[in-house]
Amino acid sequence: MSNEARAQLSTELGAQPPQSFGELTEAQTLLLATSLRGERERRAAGLGDAAEEALKLVPALARGPVRRILFR
Repeated sequence: MSNEARAQLSTELGAQPPQSFGELTEAQTLLLATSLRGERERRAAGLGDAAEEALKLVPALARGPVRRILFR
């Protein structure tokens, strides 16, 4: 595994990958890093959508201030 691929995977994991990941090819490592990034982005988008949906429960006049507090 190249240093670049290992660095990308480390970034996505937020820690050094386990030693057993050293057996992965560079292509497999990059695919894993890309997949992890994509899943993180999908989850973030889902959380944003859920928060916007929840704001519909807040009275209309209070939505602006509540949105500013939640989404600084």
